[in-house]
Amino acid sequence: MDEEYDVIVLGTGLKECILSGLLSVDGLKVLHMDRNDYYGGESTSLSLVQLWKRFRSNDKPPELLGSSREYNVDMIPKFMMANGTLVRVLIRTGVTKYLNFKAVDGSFVYNNGKIYKVPATDVEALKSTLMGLFEKRRARKFFIYVQDYEDDEPKSHEGLDLNKVTTRDVISKYGLEDNTVDFIGHALALHRDDSYLDEPAIYTVKRMKLYAESLARFQGGSPYIYPLYGLGELPQGFARLSAVYGGTYMLNKPECKVEFDTDGKAYGVTTEGETAKCKKVVCDPSYLPDKVKKVGRVARAICIMSHPIPNTNDSHSVQIILPQKQLGRRSDMYVFCCSYAHNVAPKGKYIAFVSTEAETDHPETELKPGIDLLGPVDETFFDIYDRYEPANHDEQDNCFISTSYDATTHFESTVQDVISMYKKITGKELDLSVDLSAASAAGEDA
Repeated sequence: MDEEYDVIVLGTGLKECILSGLLSVDGLKVLHMDRNDYYGGESTSLSLVQLWKRFRSNDKPPELLGSSREYNVDMIPKFMMANGTLVRVLIRTGVTKYLNFKAVDGSFVYNNGKIYKVPATDVEALKSTLMGLFEKRRARKFFIYVQDYEDDEPKSHEGLDLNKVTTRDVISKYGLEDNTVDFIGHALALHRDDSYLDEPAIYTVKRMKLYAESLARFQGGSPYIYPLYGLGELPQGFARLSAVYGGTYMLNKPECKVEFDTDGKAYGVTTEGETAKCKKVVCDPSYLPDKVKKVGRVARAICIMSHPIPNTNDSHSVQIILPQKQLGRRSDMYVFCCSYAHNVAPKGKYIAFVSTEAETDHPETELKPGIDLLGPVDETFFDIYDRYEPANHDEQDNCFISTSYDATTHFESTVQDVISMYKKITGKELDLSVDLSAASAAGEDA
């Protein structure tokens, strides 16, 4: 322990593990510690008995739910966009060889009390029951514009500079109705609120293109993929990667106290009476509670079911987005469902999560619109957790703290935090130009 490291990482949550892997691959000497005796931190994966201990304070789940060991219930479940940034990171680090992915069956959006498959291309727009005949034609034109748009092809811009015009301006050019704008912004471009409408349209167009390209990748019913056995496999994959590059992982290290010099700069971490020295500390908010601020709360329900979610074409895995406007809320609600098809539950069992940014202290009432979509439920657990963001100046104290996980059921916002932290820690942009087909083999046995 008396060695000196370039970076000490505290906590084995997804963000910390990804950063640890990236920094190890870059040739930095990394020590990675966790106070828990398991991987994953907040984003760990629980068996049925562990789930019961955590939420019901006993270890006796009903026998009719099946074998505890066959459950891998992710505490922060998030699907990955098939062509998205996280998949690029996994390929760049080579972690894909430790994981098997399977395509996710369905991507749906809630509109006027019903759920609909999210149309992502001009062909799907014409087929969709989400819009009337004339609106389909307008949406089709907009989708063709987005599909054909290329940064370096001025002809495809149709006279619009998307770095300057707002999304609202582009949408009004195509005369789209509010309901259509709702599903495009929230279920295709995956914006979390409506502020995107007044931002440059380029961001929304690029997000829509990513969705359509990811959808085309596995010819499935959604643009998402998910690892077999759930996300609990990810931190362990990164731990193996780190070991290959000479990184050191230590679990079950109590306290993990960050040490500061007289100038307030972190210089090491003490645990069990020994101090490991380092140049930089990377951690989740729980390790440096004095250097973070509370910015919100996530309300969620974890439901165990014996059937797929109704009206999703019997999908074994699915995401449903309920846009804020449809619910009269300030933030979107998300439904995530996975099942035995991804080896996260025994045969015939499904696990659904309903999550949103909490606006009240009553998750049971607040999450009702999402829970109502699920049909009969065997067991439900309600939970609210606080969300934190760093409040420190990393250039002054050498501490790089991740933000807490938000309510989204996809990885796009999580991985942006990782990329911005990587840039702060290393001073350089993360190169993500990779051959995306490297992750396809496992996806294709889906």
